[in-house]
Amino acid sequence: MDKQVKPYKDSELGKKEQVAHMFDTISKNYDGLNRVISLGIDVSWRKKVVKLIGATNPKQILDIATGTGDLALMMSKLNPERIVGLDISPGMLEVGKEKIAKANLSDKIEMIVGDSEKMPFDNNTFDAITVSFGVRNFENLDKGLSEIHRVLKPGGIFVVLETSNPTKFPFKQGYKFYTNYILPIIGKLFSKDKIAYSYLSESANSFPFGAAFNNILTKNGFKNANSLPVTFGVASIYTSTK
Repeated sequence: MDKQVKPYKDSELGKKEQVAHMFDTISKNYDGLNRVISLGIDVSWRKKVVKLIGATNPKQILDIATGTGDLALMMSKLNPERIVGLDISPGMLEVGKEKIAKANLSDKIEMIVGDSEKMPFDNNTFDAITVSFGVRNFENLDKGLSEIHRVLKPGGIFVVLETSNPTKFPFKQGYKFYTNYILPIIGKLFSKDKIAYSYLSESANSFPFGAAFNNILTKNGFKNANSLPVTFGVASIYTSTK
């Protein structure tokens, strides 16, 4: 993965610190913006993730890069014993905690500030682990994935939802135009941090997807890696097991 894709080109900070700062800055606008950027389709993608996770009846679920907790909240319907939402951005987690409190789920969903590359959990802790739109923000992808492998129980499921690039005409050309020109404009309208949305589209365009990401999962010890493109390939859902 291209380690140079960082939010703030002139900053001396590492990618991790930059990403945390960026999400803190946009946290208040993030939910509304997400709906607009994906035309609301991201909700149906998350529903697919929940269905895949639900098929395994997990008791302990970890949602990494949980952000404002959208996926964690949806997975609470599966009635696990515990869901942990982990994120590097305190600002995003604060918004998430408010949403969880409003849904009366504070005893079921625990939100913690943490780094996906150095997690405060024992080996073989979780039955299921999810990451939605977060793996491309990892500073060190292999390190993050091997750490996920460590805390997942043997036989546990790992599901990733991430942007990918459509490969078929005309979706390929349309998507490129959308991410390069339309997305940054929407970002500027919604957010005081226009750099954030340039980064989000740039990192989406350069991230390995499909077979390339399956190979990275396999290299980091995961088995049965499989990718399912959704909505003409603008995103993909990856499943694998330990």
